[in-house]
Amino acid sequence: MINLSKSPRPKNRSEVGLTVLIPSFILSEIKTGFEIGFLIYIPFLIIDIVVASILVSLGMVFLPPVMVSLPFKVILFIIADGWTLLIGALVKSFGG
Repeated sequence: MINLSKSPRPKNRSEVGLTVLIPSFILSEIKTGFEIGFLIYIPFLIIDIVVASILVSLGMVFLPPVMVSLPFKVILFIIADGWTLLIGALVKSFGG
């Protein structure tokens, strides 16, 4: 952000301006949010793929896999204590 703002490189933390600090913080939080979202999405995608392949192999092509996989996703989220993991990752993202 310092290079993009075309400002001189600060010598210490107190010299960093808000035009550099605020966009850097926002980009860091967006990046962390995308990482958390991706890590949550992967197990749910695997469940969808497994359920879809089982349904196709059983000949139930017209049954939407989402209807069958949703209870498994909810159970996985509860068993893995998803809210604690999610909130913990969010809180840790502020620490550094």
